[in-house]
Amino acid sequence: MAATRVLGTWSRNAVRLVCVRYFQTCNNVHVLKPKCVCSFGYPVLKYSQPHRSLRTAAVLQGQVVQFKLSDIGEGIREVTIKEWYVKEGDTVSQFDSICEVQSDKASVTITSRYDGVIKRLYYNLDEIAYVGKPLIDIETEALKDSEEDVVETPAVSHEEHTHQEIKGQKTLATPAVRRLAMENNIKLSEVVGSGKDGRILKEDILNFLEKQTGAILPPSPKAEITPPPPQAKDRPFPTPVSKPPVFTGKDRTEPVTGFQKAMVKTMSAALKIPHFGYCDEVDLTELVKLREELKPVALARGIKLSFMPFFLKAASLGLLQFPILNASVDENCQNITYKASHNIGIAMDTELGLIVPNVKNVQVRSVFEIALELNRLQKLGSSGQLSTADLTGGTFTLSNIGSIGGTYAKPVILPPEVAIGALGAIKALPRFDQKGEVYKAQMMNVSWSADHRIIDGATMSRFSNLWKSYLENPAFMLLDLK
Repeated sequence: MAATRVLGTWSRNAVRLVCVRYFQTCNNVHVLKPKCVCSFGYPVLKYSQPHRSLRTAAVLQGQVVQFKLSDIGEGIREVTIKEWYVKEGDTVSQFDSICEVQSDKASVTITSRYDGVIKRLYYNLDEIAYVGKPLIDIETEALKDSEEDVVETPAVSHEEHTHQEIKGQKTLATPAVRRLAMENNIKLSEVVGSGKDGRILKEDILNFLEKQTGAILPPSPKAEITPPPPQAKDRPFPTPVSKPPVFTGKDRTEPVTGFQKAMVKTMSAALKIPHFGYCDEVDLTELVKLREELKPVALARGIKLSFMPFFLKAASLGLLQFPILNASVDENCQNITYKASHNIGIAMDTELGLIVPNVKNVQVRSVFEIALELNRLQKLGSSGQLSTADLTGGTFTLSNIGSIGGTYAKPVILPPEVAIGALGAIKALPRFDQKGEVYKAQMMNVSWSADHRIIDGATMSRFSNLWKSYLENPAFMLLDLK
């Protein structure tokens, strides 16, 4: 009798201790299935969720994973390591920034795909890394699953499960955005990201800050101090552009990387294009006056207004009349593609070399909108943070050599584009008006280059004359604006 009571008690406990811990792995999905059921005559235990799928990482416990450099698009096969954000022994989470790399087109921040500890860095700064090759080694975190966890854990309601998923999400943001949030004491978890996959952008931080403070004041413009003109007998020596080179006693060989390497490819392809040159001068006296009137309005909107937005808008209006200049040709010049969008490139001289980002869809932007986009591109260009999208897709290019001090140039076309213009410095020169009287004119020289295989001299001349008329009489642009 005692033995029977013991057996009954043991069998009832066995019902509660159903052995269900069995994992079947398929496509990185662990499926929980019952392995055996011991009831000893009692009813078999029923489950509300007989087949519960658990999505887990496809790594073993404590495994060291080789993090390989993925393809970042645009046919890029190698990059230069510009900055490491981690070192060996650091603990990282998914989407944490690992390093910044520089291709021949743009800078890209590489983020982690795993949670774990950095065990090895494969490259030093300024070394070349190749797509598909290991970048770092990461020891992944151990998976804390046990038999008791599965058997004893109660079922989680749908609401609780949803809350846990949201709580465990990673915040997507670049180091610059994280730094901006930290400087303004903003928690990234409170900001709704508008980027891809919920990525938090700089605009999201600014909008969040605006809602808290009521408004974002534009940066106060710095007063421009104009030095007195030098006397003829006391003319200062020109300021050197850079420090004098230091004599080392031996030659030095450096690899061609980054934007310099991109220039090698582009200019080599440009040599195959028969260039046609055309030069003219433009009287910007009226435009100079108009810009001075609009500068306070632009500053009130937080925009730095230069002459370039007017140059771009006038070029876009001219391209509507001469679409052949906003076209591209294939390698053998057998087909011409007329571009619908006016993505006008701006050649910029930076510490990293010559870069040519472009303002997208100039044909549908206002002058202020073009100026705002130029401010963004110039800021990112000076810090080497332009994206691949900013540097690709151009259809026409303007190069402002006048910002450095040049007057005339012979610009080189950027294939597959078919035309480019170089803008000289604006100088005050004497000119005659319609009455034959001398006046002080603000003159600028422009130098055009066109692909002579598909563009003749008359077309380039007519386009230049139309572009010139818009700038010499800014009010004329209002007649053609849409």
